[in-house]
Order: sequence, then structure tokens, then C-alpha cells
Amino acid sequence: MAELTLLFDGGCPLCLREVHTLRRRDQGVGRLAFVDVNDPAYDPARHGGITYAEAMGRMHALRNDGEVIRDVEVFRQAYGLVGLGWLYAPTRWPLLRPLVDALYGLWARWRLAITGRPSLEVLCRDRCGTDAAREAAPR
Repeated sequence: MAELTLLFDGGCPLCLREVHTLRRRDQGVGRLAFVDVNDPAYDPARHGGITYAEAMGRMHALRNDGEVIRDVEVFRQAYGLVGLGWLYAPTRWPLLRPLVDALYGLWARWRLAITGRPSLEVLCRDRCGTDAAREAAPR
């Protein structure tokens, strides 16, 4: 079983590049696993109860003990597992951590628009119906 399972958006070119890099660095060892939340077979019940809308709205991963981690912490742990922890080490520093976490929040909010994709509300409506679209709507 992988130490960390990353939930990613298989329709996002930047996400795919990140997954490719991490897979290559893992070198088949299996420290990391990847689940495409865009796959129609994605089942939240099998992945920490993380809904499609939640997974598309921000980065999530599951540790092998079942703990759900989010946002920049996912990258800190994933890169650490493949020997590149030094890249994210400065994001743990007390003065940088809040800034990096805030910048990630902005990125997560605008990621779909930046990559030329429909809004989260539209993606959820198309995939899950109106209830999921209301859940995904910005508050």
C-alpha cells in the first residue's frame, strides 16, 4: 500500500505534469499512488469521503493511516517521499508558511480559469447534477 495517495484532476494539464514528475521520481517503488477524480468511476467512499467538488476545489491526499491532508501539505509530503523534500522545506518556515498557504488558496480558487477550464460549479453540474453544483458554488 502506498504511503500517500494523491487525488488529482486528470483534466488539468498542470496537474498531469505534476503527477508525471512525481511518478517518475517514485521510480515504481510505490510510495505514491494517484487517483484521477475526473474518472467517472471515482468513488468518494473509497477515498476518505472526499467528494468530486472538494477534490476539484483543492488538493487532497490520503495517508496510508487514513488521514486526509490538504493543500500545500500534500506537496510537502509527496515531494519528501520521492527525495525532493528540500524543494518544499522553505514552505514550512514560520514566516513563509502562511504566505505560501495563502498563495495556494488563490491558486486553487483560480486554477480552472487559468487552465482554460469551466468553473467548478459547471463541472459539478455536468458531472453530478444541481445539488453538487450548489455545493461547489463559491461562498
